[in-house]
Amino acid sequence: MQTTRQWQIDAVGPERHLAIGERRLEPVSGNRVLVRTEAVSLNFRDRLVLESGMGLPLQFPFVPASDMAGVVEAVGPEVSRFKPGDRVISTFSPDWIDGRGLGDARTPPYKTRGGFYPGVLSQYTVLSEEWYSRAPETLDAAQASTLPCAGLTAWFALIERGGLKAGDKVLVQGTGGVALFGLQIAKAHGAEVFITSGSAEKLGCAVALGADHAINRHEGDWVEQLYQLTGGYGADHVLEIVGGPHLGQALKAVAINGRISVIGVFEGFEISGPVGPLLLKAPVVQGISVGHRRALEDLVRAIDQTGLKPVIDKRYAFDEFPEALDHLYRGPFGKVVVEF
Repeated sequence: MQTTRQWQIDAVGPERHLAIGERRLEPVSGNRVLVRTEAVSLNFRDRLVLESGMGLPLQFPFVPASDMAGVVEAVGPEVSRFKPGDRVISTFSPDWIDGRGLGDARTPPYKTRGGFYPGVLSQYTVLSEEWYSRAPETLDAAQASTLPCAGLTAWFALIERGGLKAGDKVLVQGTGGVALFGLQIAKAHGAEVFITSGSAEKLGCAVALGADHAINRHEGDWVEQLYQLTGGYGADHVLEIVGGPHLGQALKAVAINGRISVIGVFEGFEISGPVGPLLLKAPVVQGISVGHRRALEDLVRAIDQTGLKPVIDKRYAFDEFPEALDHLYRGPFGKVVVEF
């Protein structure tokens, strides 16, 4: 049987416990496919899982990360969606194919790659064909690996759930992976994009990427700056990436009958904000837990049609995963990717 090298941990905690290990691969049977990993994209969530476990039932040794791109090497006799040589990307929530989210009000599931299920920082995997989507033809492996979580989150918030239309005003917070995908997707659909950051350099890069307005949050009240730029109108769509009590700022920034997509948890897992603007503006406040496979397939088609290129801050080699993780902690402009 074939073996694979993988990054793994034997315990959670800030000291990481990271090491390269080796394991045997399962047989390629039934509807399973053998995929050779070419690139893995990192997310802030990967850091949370490594440091705290996020309350998930991790099985040790645990393989981190959820987003990958690779090539199908072999297929089982029941496989119908792929053939050897096909380029594929992972799905973040393998069981969520389409439609409403899984589970019920008592137990909404969080069964994702790199969490409930083992992650993707392995040179080879043998898994169900249902756990993959086709990669875009116009992107290389590193670029394609950024889509399953960051790309799909922005797409799901703005397009699948948000119904974004040309002329809408979109407020994007920060310059991480989800934020820059939000910027690019919004511009591709004819929206006007406002982006906030505490870095003048990153704001300059965001404008070069297509942002219409750059708001430096260190130069006064950023909500007031938004009001001035929009004549008091606010933003039709707010990508709320900070989380915690920062939801209050999003409620101030959102336009009447606008939409706030709650995505990030940088400032905590308990959100709060004033009830006044919530009642008077009557915005839609939607939680975004990435998205389903069908929406990922829609995003892939859109990327091939529009020529959108994901922003990668830096690429690292497989053996440099700890360094890539450190880069993630520093706050990259766009994505950090590990190539195999």
